[in-house]
Amino acid sequence: MPTLRETILAALHARLSALPATVLRGEVLPERVPAGGLVILRDGEPGEPEVTLSPLTYHYQHRAEIEAVVQGADRDAAFDALCASIGAALAADRTLGGLCNWVEADAPRPVDLPVEGGQALKAAVVPVVLHYSTADPLA
Repeated sequence: MPTLRETILAALHARLSALPATVLRGEVLPERVPAGGLVILRDGEPGEPEVTLSPLTYHYQHRAEIEAVVQGADRDAAFDALCASIGAALAADRTLGGLCNWVEADAPRPVDLPVEGGQALKAAVVPVVLHYSTADPLA
């Protein structure tokens, strides 16, 4: 039986999979970026939880990361559209079907990456904070 953390990350991956880009989880950046863009979900860090007693509950602000990558002649507009679609996907269900208390993304910091012999990439890491509570940090 998967842990709550894994269930939440799988639900986030499923939500992102509806995007018009190729969506991967925990994979290395492939040699070619698909025409619709590429999104890679990284599991990130759960961080130190706040703990309440009676009943014992661990409250996490888990920081996952979404890598957004586009390539092509009009990469600025494609990157903007990809980030907007990520934001819309998260805003459509801020609790991931009731698994989280709240899901929020931070603004991306885009960079242009040159590619030898090819078109440059535009990429950014979009931090996503998953707020959730559990009775056991290992369950």
